[in-house]
Amino acid sequence: MKSKHEIQAKLQQAVDSGGIAGAAALVWRNGDIHTAWAGWRDIEAKLPMERDSIFRIASMTKPIVSVAALMLVDEGRIALSEPITRYAPEFANMRVLRNPNGPLNETDPAARPITFEDLLTHRSGITYGDFHRGPIKEAYRDALGLQIDSHLTPDEWIARLAELPLIGQPGSAMYYGSSTDLLGLLIGRIEGTTLGDALRRRIFDPLGMNDTTFRVPSEKWSRRARAYGFDESGRLIKLLDRSGVFVEERPENLAFECGSGGLWSTTDDYLKFARLFIGNGSVDGVQLLRPETLAMMASNQLTDSQRANSGWLGQKPFAKGRGFGLGVSVVLETDKTDLMRRGNPGTVSWPGAFGGWWQADPVDGSVLIFLAHNMVDLGQMSRGIGLGVWAAIEQFQTLASGA
Repeated sequence: MKSKHEIQAKLQQAVDSGGIAGAAALVWRNGDIHTAWAGWRDIEAKLPMERDSIFRIASMTKPIVSVAALMLVDEGRIALSEPITRYAPEFANMRVLRNPNGPLNETDPAARPITFEDLLTHRSGITYGDFHRGPIKEAYRDALGLQIDSHLTPDEWIARLAELPLIGQPGSAMYYGSSTDLLGLLIGRIEGTTLGDALRRRIFDPLGMNDTTFRVPSEKWSRRARAYGFDESGRLIKLLDRSGVFVEERPENLAFECGSGGLWSTTDDYLKFARLFIGNGSVDGVQLLRPETLAMMASNQLTDSQRANSGWLGQKPFAKGRGFGLGVSVVLETDKTDLMRRGNPGTVSWPGAFGGWWQADPVDGSVLIFLAHNMVDLGQMSRGIGLGVWAAIEQFQTLASGA
C-alpha cells in the first residue's frame, strides 16, 4: 500500500480540482488501519472534513439490510426459497409487463411468487422507475413518492408497490432497484418493529456502530457532510432540495425507512460491518452470520445468462469477471483496470450513488472504504458531469491496494 500521505494528497487534489466537496477514506489490513480525509463537510460554514464525519451512504445501505435478512434465515424465521406472500399478502396476484417500456395495462400473470432470494438478488421484477423510459417511470414516482424519504407509511408503501406491474418475471433477470426497500420493510413486519430498530438491535449495537442510523440525532448534526452536487457547468453547488431523492435532512415525521439507500454512517462504523466478510460472519468475537451463510452471501448467485444480460442504464456490470451474491458484488476474475474487479477472487463490494464505495478482500484480509457527499443525477452523469468522485475512488483504490 502507498503511504497515508499519498492517499491524503490525492484526496486533496480531487477537492482542489472541484471534483468533490470532501471525502474520508480508510484502509484496514489484518488489523492495521490507515485513514485520510480532505475538503469540507460544510463549505458555507467552513467546517472541514474529519475522520468522524457522518455521510449519507445511499446504496451502501443494501448490504447491511441483506445481512439482517440472512440472520433471519440462520434463525429459521424465513427461507430463501419461501414466497414473500407469507408476510406480504399484497403480492399474491402480481402482473408482469410484456414490454418494460410498454403500456402499464399490457401485462401477463406472474409465473410464480416472489421469494426472499429474489429480493436479495434483485431478481424479483421490482425496479427503480428512473432506470426506465416508459410509463413505469412515472408510475413508480407517483405511487411511492421520494425514493429515499417517502412520505408513505411502510404498509402504504408496500401496498402501492404491489399495485405496480413487475418489470420482468420473478427469477428471470436482475433488475436493480427497490427490492431491498421491500426486503427491509418485511424485516420490520417479521420483527414487529421498524427496520431501523431491527438493524440497531441485530447489527449496530452488537458491532458498536454508534453513528449509523436513518436519522442523525440533533446533537450530531454538526458532523454531517452536507449535500453537494453540480450545476450544468460542472461547478459544485449546495443542494437544498433534490426532487425525487431527498430534502437535506430526513423530516422527523416520516415512518418510511429506506432499506435501499437511507442510512447515514462513518468510515469507522462501516469498517465494523465490512469486516464480517473477512471474518466468516464474525467481528471481534461477535458472530452475526454462520460462516456457511456468509460464504453463500459472498458467492455469485446469477446464472451465466443473467450475468450477461442483467444491467441498468445501458450497463452490463456482471457480463465479465464479476457476479452478484446475496446483496453484494463478487469478484470472479481479477482485472486491475476495473474498479469493481481489482480485488482477489471472492472480494465483495458495492458503491453508493452519493460518492461512497467499499470492498472487503478475504484473501489479503483488507477492507477499503471511501465516503463522499456529491449527489449527481442520472441525466448529469450521462453528460459527464460530476464524475470526479468516481475518479477519486479509483485513485484511492489504486493507492490503497498498491495496484
